[in-house]
Amino acid sequence: MSTLLQINASLFGDQGQSSQLTDRFIQAWKATHADTRVVVRDLAAQPVPHLDGARFQALLAPAEARTPEQQVVVAESDALINEVRDADVIVLGLPMYNFGVPSQLKAYFDHIARAGVSFRYTADGPEGLLGGAKVYILAARGGHYRGTPATPRAATSPPFSTSSGSPTSSSSMPKGWPWGMTPSAKRWPAPPSGSANWPPDPQSIHRAHHHEHTEQPARPQRPGP
Repeated sequence: MSTLLQINASLFGDQGQSSQLTDRFIQAWKATHADTRVVVRDLAAQPVPHLDGARFQALLAPAEARTPEQQVVVAESDALINEVRDADVIVLGLPMYNFGVPSQLKAYFDHIARAGVSFRYTADGPEGLLGGAKVYILAARGGHYRGTPATPRAATSPPFSTSSGSPTSSSSMPKGWPWGMTPSAKRWPAPPSGSANWPPDPQSIHRAHHHEHTEQPARPQRPGP
């Protein structure tokens, strides 16, 4: 049995467009991988505490020198890291707010990016230690981010491609995506019988997004990314 880790970060919960994208992805995935165990990490419903001085020192402290309070912090971080380590596939619903990723997602990254645990420094740069899970990043945003430093790949590369050691595929909505459009992932075709290449390549998903965005008018407003 394989394990799929679904990470949602939308402030709008299940109604968020990025959350709907991950749900659609998982529906398509399970159509041909029925025995997949899905683990959901909802960072809006169960936010990870933001990193402060005390938490940072707890993560740096040697195991033998930790206080009971610091051990609690480390245990929380270890649980998040093990969740990533145990996953065979990771699907991240990535909303973009105010030119960046949500702060709760950054807090999550801060607790799974730990030198000597989830990655190590080498002469050639950071090297991931969490295995080779396939990572899909499904992004939703309302502004014009493509070609800027605030693209989804730039925003998520350190923990998901460098530190995790996982190959990363990114699929994102077209620039200027109107708030309230229903994710075009609902139009993914049914998986072909016996197909080994499902879900579809992220680039084909992107092309489907672009087609729907250019050919259809904006729908009534719904919750944002």
